Amino acid sequence: MSGPVVTYRRDGNVGVITANNPPVNALGHAVREGLLTALAQAEADPAAEAIVIACAGRTFFAGADITEFGKPPKHPILGEVLARLENNAKPVIAALHGTALGGGFEVALACHYRVAVDSAQVGLPEVSLGIIPGAGGTQRLPRLVGVAAALDVIIGGNRLTAGQAMEMGAVDAVVSEPLVDAAVAFAADLVRGGKGPRPTRDAAVTSGADDIAAARQQHARRYRGFNAPFRAIDAVEEALSLPFDDGLKHERALFEACNATVEARALQYAFFAQRQAAKVKDIPKETPARPIEHAAVIGGGTMGRGIAMVFADAGIPVSLLEVSPDARDAALAAIGKTYDGMVARNRVARDVADARLAAIAGATDYADLAGADLVVEAVFEEMAVKKKVIATLDSVVAADAIVATNTSYLDVNEIAAASKHPERVLGMHFFSPANVMKLLEVVRADRTSNTALATVMPLAKRLGKIPVVSGVCHGFIGNRMLQVYQREANRLLQEGASITQIDKAIYDFGLPMGPFAVRDLAGIDVGWRMRKAFGIGRSQDARYSRVADMLCEQGQFGQKSGIGFYLYKDGRTATGENPLVADLAAAEADEVGIAPRDIADTEIVDRCVYAMINEGAHLLDEGIAQRPSDIDIVWLNGYGFPAYRGGPMFYADTVGVPAVLDALARFQKAHGAVWAAAPLLERVAREGMTLADLNT
Repeated sequence: MSGPVVTYRRDGNVGVITANNPPVNALGHAVREGLLTALAQAEADPAAEAIVIACAGRTFFAGADITEFGKPPKHPILGEVLARLENNAKPVIAALHGTALGGGFEVALACHYRVAVDSAQVGLPEVSLGIIPGAGGTQRLPRLVGVAAALDVIIGGNRLTAGQAMEMGAVDAVVSEPLVDAAVAFAADLVRGGKGPRPTRDAAVTSGADDIAAARQQHARRYRGFNAPFRAIDAVEEALSLPFDDGLKHERALFEACNATVEARALQYAFFAQRQAAKVKDIPKETPARPIEHAAVIGGGTMGRGIAMVFADAGIPVSLLEVSPDARDAALAAIGKTYDGMVARNRVARDVADARLAAIAGATDYADLAGADLVVEAVFEEMAVKKKVIATLDSVVAADAIVATNTSYLDVNEIAAASKHPERVLGMHFFSPANVMKLLEVVRADRTSNTALATVMPLAKRLGKIPVVSGVCHGFIGNRMLQVYQREANRLLQEGASITQIDKAIYDFGLPMGPFAVRDLAGIDVGWRMRKAFGIGRSQDARYSRVADMLCEQGQFGQKSGIGFYLYKDGRTATGENPLVADLAAAEADEVGIAPRDIADTEIVDRCVYAMINEGAHLLDEGIAQRPSDIDIVWLNGYGFPAYRGGPMFYADTVGVPAVLDALARFQKAHGAVWAAAPLLERVAREGMTLADLNT
């Protein structure tokens, strides 16, 4: 853009500084420099008795300039600008609209007064990037709103509405548009009333030692393994005990220490990776998308109900088809009960829940789906059933309507071939519970059209999902890698590790649950039925473990049956290992000639995680995944891989690809050809690259 990014003008007796740095007024170097220049003009203007800081475009300063992440700081840094604002001899008023986040909110906190339109949002989301507010946020916010409220904002990273911020004490007035005119009027009133500067730094911090201790205890489990949330607590604690300037210095030191961690690199990597995942490499930007104004879901089971709620929650009317009136009514009743539970937990208001439920129409006749722009089938995971549904839709919906199959493993090419219009068919693999989980694997079949993909990828964002494109293979990206992860857990069990040891080692690595606890929670029979359907067994792999299959043959399915790999009390609380598991594993080990041995936790983690890394590299070699970061987004959002480790492929770079290859070679020597390294890993190491280099 031409012209200065920050300008100064005077409106009556109020100086107005306006930043215009599209698209979100990021606080890059030019903006920071421009703010200092404009402040100097305002300070030197004898007719200006107050100063308003505003932004053109759709938002106030939305935060730091992400293009500066990872680069050395360039003066003036934001803290220098904020000191000039706060120490100004004239009252400074921030005029907030859009989203004032991170550094943007810190600008507002350094101003003497804050006014906002009612649609504005504020917040300090730095913890989600592995850092803490570094320009006074941890020192100023507690002085305005108290320690407990400040900790909630900083650690939770939540956005506050203008009304919430005003109620809390972080905003002085909620005003009507035009915002700048209202801010100028507010400033003029201050001058008339003889009210001068009101530096936030001078406000007293109310005692909050108990709040600090409570926050450490409250977040110990939620942020297990993370660093930044606890350094944020440390910084807020220093606002209680240190003079303001000393607190700023300590905050900055903590910020820089956080920014140097693997956690910060991992979370910032994931921030960019999520945005990149939505881009399909070979689809022209001008590809038209089909408007989606009405959706349909076939199948009112757990998954189908969740998918219907996803559309309703996004404001898209949806028809839910079941085989009979009774099944239809039961599905709608179950959805209503789910919404009732959300209301009871204060997750949605009653009127919002009622409106969403009203957007879901029950149906028992395919003809009721005729007007749907997109249909998602969520029937039984059986090829014949899904193909019949897809073929039936040819005579029901328009030829250009998008048809999606929600399958976890089945061949989407074969499913699409059942349609006369295979180009409109793709996979939309929702994760359970569909109305909660963010990940959506969008499966691109061989004949899927660009238009179908160009429709579904932005639609996913509208649905509140994080879409990742996958090619067609057994299990797509996530479940294919899950299979090798579970394979190694099974083999470690054969070799002498207990399920408790394996689960604890993986939990300590950072996943929310170990592989056996997860299988008990999901139901061991889910994988068992899939393996039977696909003929997966000992004939394909001499070391295939039948332990889970044998448990299922005895009706031991996990939590839902009260017994699986673990024993359960009340169907939920594990009371210990199922003793049958160790007996079955020992017998199987003897059968295949494996001598039991002591296994270190480090070997458990390396084998489970490196198996995933190697399989991820195979997926890249085969073109199933577009880029390593897409794989990481799948595992971060669908399977609970610890965010502070960045995903399995980022973790490989952290360890070093050559070190991963050395481990694969050791495991291949000990455990066979299944551990042969993917060619991609060998090429990356040979050329001195990282996996992250492949993302661009």
